[in-house]
Amino acid sequence: MLKIGEIVCLLLFCSLTAQKTLPFDTLRVSTAKDLFADDYGNIYLYQNKDFSFTKYDSLGNQKAKLMLTLPFRIQSVQNPLNIPSFSENAQELKFFDQNLNQIQTINLRQKFGFIKTAYVEDLQQVWLLDESTKRLIQYNFRDDRIINTFSFDFNFENVADLLIFEKKVYFLFGDHLSVYNFKSEKTADFELENGRKLRRENDRIFVVSKTAIYKIEEHALKTVFKADNSQIVDKNSASYFVIKGNKLYLYPLEKEVGIK
Repeated sequence: MLKIGEIVCLLLFCSLTAQKTLPFDTLRVSTAKDLFADDYGNIYLYQNKDFSFTKYDSLGNQKAKLMLTLPFRIQSVQNPLNIPSFSENAQELKFFDQNLNQIQTINLRQKFGFIKTAYVEDLQQVWLLDESTKRLIQYNFRDDRIINTFSFDFNFENVADLLIFEKKVYFLFGDHLSVYNFKSEKTADFELENGRKLRRENDRIFVVSKTAIYKIEEHALKTVFKADNSQIVDKNSASYFVIKGNKLYLYPLEKEVGIK
């Protein structure tokens, strides 16, 4: 049988050899505010300094670039043919195609109060967190119709991200994740550090922080990936991605790993 020390060395060797450095310019990744990866091998970098969102292939070649005049938040690139974004400053939803051309804009000022954040569920419906009325609103933007509203009695100001799945509402804050039902009853609460965004893959929900990715289980957050001292971590369905030391690394999604 392998001794504990031998097992640790073997696991460390496997993790290190699985690492792949992607050929990206140092300046591009060092100033990135956010990172996304679709399932076709494309990488997307968001730059907060000029509100730009740039799409690259796996070789680091630029494929498309989007520039807006106000800060905006990309929800995900899981469907790269229809990429949703939300601007709290502009109070607008925008959708972009695979070339980052604008498909549609939805102005929320005309119908709602102040929307703190939004979760686009599909190509018809969006969930809106209205800070002015303390309501979660299910809105069909295709038909311009409010489907449901739910009241929540807490401060929406620090909500970093929002996700709704199977009649549960996931509110992500910088230092914790709270889960509610539609009766405004808290059903779970998990502590974490530097919470950034939520991601759903079929029936699995992940929490992405600055240096780690967690999977939500019934009574716990399970760490599935960790990269200490990293600038950004993210994942798609096949790999984990890390910006660290001004370089972009890829780790195959074969096992749960921790990168020191």
